[in-house]
Amino acid sequence: MNAAFTTGKELQKMDPVFGQLSFDDHEQIVFCNDKDTGLKAIIGIHNSVMGPALGGTRMFNYANEWDALNDVLRLSRGMTFKSAITGLNIGGGKAVIIGDAKTQKTPELMRKFGEFVHSLSGRYITAEDVGMETADMDLVRDVTPYVTGISESRGGAGNPSPITAYGVYLGMKAAAKQQFGSDVLSGKKVLVQGIGHVGESLVDYLSKEGAIVTIADINEEKLAEVSSKYQAQIYRGEDVYTADVDIYAPCAMGATINNDTVYKINAKVIAGAANNQLADENVHGAILQERGILYAPDFLINAGGIINVYAELAHYGKEEIMRKTENIYNTTLEIFDFATANNLTTHHAALTIAQNRINQRKIENSTK
Repeated sequence: MNAAFTTGKELQKMDPVFGQLSFDDHEQIVFCNDKDTGLKAIIGIHNSVMGPALGGTRMFNYANEWDALNDVLRLSRGMTFKSAITGLNIGGGKAVIIGDAKTQKTPELMRKFGEFVHSLSGRYITAEDVGMETADMDLVRDVTPYVTGISESRGGAGNPSPITAYGVYLGMKAAAKQQFGSDVLSGKKVLVQGIGHVGESLVDYLSKEGAIVTIADINEEKLAEVSSKYQAQIYRGEDVYTADVDIYAPCAMGATINNDTVYKINAKVIAGAANNQLADENVHGAILQERGILYAPDFLINAGGIINVYAELAHYGKEEIMRKTENIYNTTLEIFDFATANNLTTHHAALTIAQNRINQRKIENSTK
């Protein structure tokens, strides 16, 4: 789990915020603190060229505040490109709450967080992420309209996790077609690392198609439950990255592809739901390419969740949510073609296309 935050110590050698590599021209960073509820949160607004910044809130027991800051910076930047590559008219933002979601999250804390979101007057719109549930978003909704992912009974689109998983599944099928010549996953060996809401839904899709699914997670109770429910194998080896599988699907925290793991991976395709899977997008994306491992850009194939919650703002229904999510398959194949034609890593191909859309909107905005 700590792999996501391996750069924390290095960050302290730089200027506190603006000198961080992950800062990447963020527009605004808001530190939220409330003594009464114990709330300690950070909201990052990376880019609002395409519209107000939309992105989920993650509650995690970070080792230190540097790790929390680095995470929100990386996540909010990723949201900018996720929305742009998916064709949504929304900017990129994210929030993190420092603490244990199982023991420290209270209704009072969530409402206080909602007040901080409300104070930004719509520049940032929140939703659920790791450590959050639809019920938590309903509590935020009690104090601000700037929240998505609320329950369907309150007019929302509900839990985005199944839609996120569906998009990952389709992105994985596109990657299989590119790498193996067919998008049929039946008989393919897939390792799903992290079986939370999204990971379990992905296991469901894969199992129904006949993939040979292996699961890994730090939660032994959840492993046993999911294994029994879907007849998935539990990985019991010493190093999950050396597993003999066709496809590796990281669905927990980010940066699992790092200096310690990038040469160990035996899978020929990486396609998962985790955000920021590459610890260093320049170094590790290039190494994967050199090793002949096809990487499906995370911010593209996990965009089903943002498509789902954006529906509450754009006022479209389930049919349009599914149509937009299903288009992830086509976009993924287009990214692979663009990467090949321009001699780019798949990650940088996706970034380039997303940035081009943002740049075009910036020009349009300046001429209005």
